[in-house]
Amino acid sequence: MGLLSTITEAFGASTQSTNRGSGTSESKGAYWCHDCAERVPDFEVDGDDAPDCPDCGDEMVFERSTGSTGCAC
Repeated sequence: MGLLSTITEAFGASTQSTNRGSGTSESKGAYWCHDCAERVPDFEVDGDDAPDCPDCGDEMVFERSTGSTGCAC
């Protein structure tokens, strides 16, 4: 394996989607509790209602992804 192919593989691996659910669709955002700084990705929530914060119990707020990164940060 040459140096060029190793570099190409390394860059390719760094841009692959990880931990975004089933892999069939990209995350649209995440639910946040701003008081607790708790984050729950949208693909981990069942149903259409906002979940309650696991720390304080308040309803979390949905924030959309800022771009193609799949991250709501």
